Order: sequence, then structure tokens, then C-alpha cells
Amino acid sequence: MREKIVQTAGRDSLGKFAPEFAHYNDDVLFGENWNNEDIDLKTRSIVVISVFMGRGLVDSSLKYHLQTAKKNGVTKREIAAIITHAAFYAGWPVAWAVFNMAKEIWTEDENVPDDKDMEEYQKTIFFPIGNPNDAYAKYFIGQSYLAPVADAPFPIFNVTFEPGCRNNWHIHHADKGGGQMLICVGGKGWYQEWGKKPVLMTPGTVIEIPANAKHWHGAAADSWFSHLAFEIPGENTSNEWLEPVTDEEYSRLK
Repeated sequence: MREKIVQTAGRDSLGKFAPEFAHYNDDVLFGENWNNEDIDLKTRSIVVISVFMGRGLVDSSLKYHLQTAKKNGVTKREIAAIITHAAFYAGWPVAWAVFNMAKEIWTEDENVPDDKDMEEYQKTIFFPIGNPNDAYAKYFIGQSYLAPVADAPFPIFNVTFEPGCRNNWHIHHADKGGGQMLICVGGKGWYQEWGKKPVLMTPGTVIEIPANAKHWHGAAADSWFSHLAFEIPGENTSNEWLEPVTDEEYSRLK
């Protein structure tokens, strides 16, 4: 189960003046609709931003939804692409206004690594960085890359994270056996299991992730990071992706 959204803005602002409206806002719109898992939170955020832009609603409500979109995993690259695409339908002045808002929110990615940075990092590791991990991009904050190292019956992948990139909290479910192994092969990163202290990973660090344990892993803020990843065979295995690691949680890592 992903983290449940709880909203009190309606009652805080209008509870005494318009209690019915406050109920619909807090309990129905956010309490029921946003917590409906038919579509993920990241997609909902993109839909809302697009609708606001289409209607020319560039105000504090849109700023809240931009902040929520970042929390729900929309990266700096993605929000720039979303606003640019919507500009052709919503209008250039609206897009400029939304970009000015977004720049105040996506601030930690100002120094996005370029191709030269990646080329220099590749020289420090044996395994290839691979291609952008687009299939799972919605479960990551920042850019990750994927390179297959060994095929079936024991698939192994090298996963590379740019500085500051991390995946969402997630669980490798299994009725028996299962779990995952990580072996750091480059850079510096973090692994954290729910309720436990984060573990610093450097080349040679091996992490055995138990089945059914909620966890995340990713790069340090100032370093690229690569690890080999392979699934431990088990019965009735599946992966469940959960909420992003918030900026507040991530900034506490030392």
C-alpha cells in the first residue's frame, strides 16, 4: 500500500464558513479520489498540472500541485517537458508563468550532470552504464541507467544513478525465498530498510535485501553510484513500488 494522502486545507480555510465544501475537498477529492489506486500519484499530478495550465490557472493552487508533483516523483527533466508540451495547447505566456513557479520548486537539480560527467564516471567502473532506465523512470527521482550483465537463468543488471538519484520505497514480495542482492561497483550511494538507519555503499559493499522488506537505494547527493542487482529466486515473487523518498528524508543522510 502506498502512503495515504491526508488533506485538511478545506477545513482549515473554510470549515466554519462552508463545511460542506470543505468536506468535498478534504474527504472526497483528496480523501477518496487521490487515494484511488487505479492510476498512480505521479500520473494524477501530471493530469492536474495539465488541466490547470489549459485553463490558465497559474496561482497558489497550481504551486501546491507542482510541489506535490515533485513529491510524487516528477523530475526536473520531466516537468520541463510537460510544461513545454502543454505550452502548445495552453499558450506561451501561461507556460512562462508556470516555468517561473517550477524553477522555485525544482532547485536541487540546477547542476544536472552532462554527458561529459557520465563519460568520466564510466572510466572509473568496469561495467557499462547502459541506457536510460525509461521503463521504470516513474519510480525514480532523478535519472537512472540500466545495463544487462548476465541473462537467464540468473539475470544480473548494472544499475547506475546520477548524483542525487534514488528509487522509491519498494518491496520484493515472496511467499518463500526471494529478495534481492546489491553489490556496489562504483561511486557512493545509500541503502535503507524501513525503520532502520541508512547504510553507506561504496565499491565492494554487499547488501542482502530480505523478501517483504520495505526499502530504497540510490546515489549520494554528490556522487554517481552503480550497483549490480539480481533477484533471489523464490515462490510467488512480485515487486511493489511505493511512495518516493522525500527531499526531507534524503537531506538528512550523512
